Amino acid sequence: MSNMKVRFAPSPTGPFHIGGARSALFNWLLARKEEGSFVLRIEDTDLARSTRESEENIKASLKWLGMNWDEGVDVGGDNGPYRQTERLDLYKEVIERLLAEDKAYECFCTAEELDAVRQEQMDRGETPKYNGHCSHLTEEEKEKYRAEGRKSTIRLRVPLNKTYAFDDMVRGHVSFESNGVGDFVIVKSDGIPVYNFAVVMDDHMMKITHVIRAEEHLSNTPRQMAIYEALGWDIPVFGHISLILGKDYKKMSKRHGATSVEQYKQLGYLPEALVNFLALLGWAPEGEEEFFTQEELIQAFSMDRVAKNPAVFDIDKLNHINFHYMKQLSDEDIFHLCLPHLKEVGLVPDSMNQADIEWLTLLCTTFRDHISFGAQIKDHVGLFLGDTVFLEEGHEEELKSVLSEETVPTVLKAFKNQLVAMEEVTPENVKAAIKAVMKETSLKGKFVFMPIRVALTGQMHGPDLNNIVTLLGKEACVHRLDTYANLIK
Repeated sequence: MSNMKVRFAPSPTGPFHIGGARSALFNWLLARKEEGSFVLRIEDTDLARSTRESEENIKASLKWLGMNWDEGVDVGGDNGPYRQTERLDLYKEVIERLLAEDKAYECFCTAEELDAVRQEQMDRGETPKYNGHCSHLTEEEKEKYRAEGRKSTIRLRVPLNKTYAFDDMVRGHVSFESNGVGDFVIVKSDGIPVYNFAVVMDDHMMKITHVIRAEEHLSNTPRQMAIYEALGWDIPVFGHISLILGKDYKKMSKRHGATSVEQYKQLGYLPEALVNFLALLGWAPEGEEEFFTQEELIQAFSMDRVAKNPAVFDIDKLNHINFHYMKQLSDEDIFHLCLPHLKEVGLVPDSMNQADIEWLTLLCTTFRDHISFGAQIKDHVGLFLGDTVFLEEGHEEELKSVLSEETVPTVLKAFKNQLVAMEEVTPENVKAAIKAVMKETSLKGKFVFMPIRVALTGQMHGPDLNNIVTLLGKEACVHRLDTYANLIK
């Protein structure tokens, strides 16, 4: 067991985003690879937006993806509590120490005053930062502000002319100049610490050694380093992973499709496929392999193969990976994966008997090679909804020409007779019936298969015809064969 300790510290302000899942995964893989520990901490100091519902969504999503945590919410540990709002007393002690050592101070500037200063600085072409107005107030001046009803924030004193430099696990050597930072707020006027302060407290007290997070936090790092140094604490190793972009190279958002883990679960994606896909978003394995089990990912993962460039979320690649994992599912598993989506389109009775389960299982297995995720089953079951056959859009003329062949009436009549005589419609019996039609009509292959398929489904291509006939059943097939002439009018 190594002393490496990483954490995932989401804000519970909405459904668990796919970008957050990727950050969690990289932390988790590194912890497991190095036999370190993985902490789950909840950063809920945004009181207006944080909810327990979102926290539960995050935890459920992590569990579904197979990421367990060694310490944190629910499982406990020696460094709790693991929600920031439950740690306020711990922060208060450290804030008082910083004030006593004059490394922080109260600021009474109003939002309007700060905005005015910021605007003046921008008008002069300067980088906006706090001008230090309250950095050396006397006790009398502070009392005067309090008497006016002003509430104070607390700012950290940031040294001038200092370089904050570190070696990032992904980006290499990075440096920031303190003069561009300015004295920044560490505690808001309501007494709640800001993100940059609370995260330093938590990471130090929880003995976090490596911080892997999204690159949007890179600009927070010099502020956090300033807090670490003010307190005389060791600074962890940082690694900032790139953003996830849509295929249009813009930051991933709802316009690109599903953005939360929950949505992918509901769409019928498999957790092992999503994990495999997320690992390849910004991390490149040494070889050409693209399919990894969880254990193989742990063994192969390393931060030095994480790219600096943004990762592009390619839904086609996810579908390709998910299809690979779906092929390994049992018939029963495919049935359960597709079941909620078949309910949506009305193909599942309120109370299923064994015959219903067998019919639905055959339906799912018949189309398993035609779907990349569970919800896609809905795109293929229209021919079982209602009595009317519609010719596939865009192929109408081609399909009509198939049904207009002079041998078609003979083939369809012979097949209908076979069906009517059949005691039970099964794939095996249908296969035998089609062979009998070939023998009776002296026609080969597609001259028998094709008109039967088009008359029954309105399509030239599709899954196993024996299964399709079985699924439709005798009555529906006979009705469609009797009315096929309507399709070529």
